[in-house]
Amino acid sequence: MSITKDDITRVKALGFLRNRGTDCFSGRVVAPGSVFTAAQLEILAECARRYGNGTVAFTVRLCAEIPGIAYENIDAARAFVRENAGLEFGGTGAKVRPVVACKGTTCVFGNYDTQALAKRLHEKYYIGWGNVSLPHKFKIGVGGCPNSCAKPSLNDFGIEGHRAPVFDAEKCRGCKKCAIEAACPMKAVSVVDGKAQINTDVCLACGVCTGKCPFGAFAPESKVQYAIYVGGTWGKSTRAGTRLSRMVDGNEIEPLVEKTMLWFRENAYKKERLGKAIDRLGVDALEKALWSDDLLARKDEILAADIKER
Repeated sequence: MSITKDDITRVKALGFLRNRGTDCFSGRVVAPGSVFTAAQLEILAECARRYGNGTVAFTVRLCAEIPGIAYENIDAARAFVRENAGLEFGGTGAKVRPVVACKGTTCVFGNYDTQALAKRLHEKYYIGWGNVSLPHKFKIGVGGCPNSCAKPSLNDFGIEGHRAPVFDAEKCRGCKKCAIEAACPMKAVSVVDGKAQINTDVCLACGVCTGKCPFGAFAPESKVQYAIYVGGTWGKSTRAGTRLSRMVDGNEIEPLVEKTMLWFRENAYKKERLGKAIDRLGVDALEKALWSDDLLARKDEILAADIKER
């Protein structure tokens, strides 16, 4: 069949990208919270056998792509995945993109349940804001610790979990071989005059020391806080995300995501990434808006307005 430019544009909005040099497409299936169940993977494999070229490739944002789907089979592939796996093709366009998370849920370095947070953000923003047009794509990355495996600082909104050490000097016995000093990857802890000391200029609050002291001088549990990065991009134009001026608590994350997207929609030009808008208007302007509730109070007005043209 003859495939037109309008056909290609239409199915791209549904998550189907044309395979180079062919009239077939790769269909992108989105995983809530970056996790597929075993049963869902079986359905994706069967979909690839029935409608694609028999292979499945995973994107860097942990979506599954089934290549080799003929244009006339796209609707059948969508229905098959939806009805049998409860999943949808998608993840393209100038809107919220699939949320990516590291494996902090199970990783020994993870400071919190990254996949659970990513799933909440997926439901609230990837699904809930699925019909909201933005000036450009908006990527959310969820990281469990400063190891930064999921590169949250290279997302439009990046979340990085930290766990600052809580030190009780009275319990410290000044061990000749301090377990905390040995465990700290940044060498931020040393024993001086019989007591452990923390160099806060070096400490990343990575959480590695948590629970390592056999005498409880470093509390086995401490509060998780989150560093937030905004405006990160990677590719032809690279920008490291700007870290907000303070750490936030878990209950602040979702309002900050929403306020960042509202600021983006109100202030960025069409086809301008968030990082470019921040550089143009200044991070102080963004932070002033994020630490107030004005954007949320004007949410309906902002979403109803047209996106700015240059």
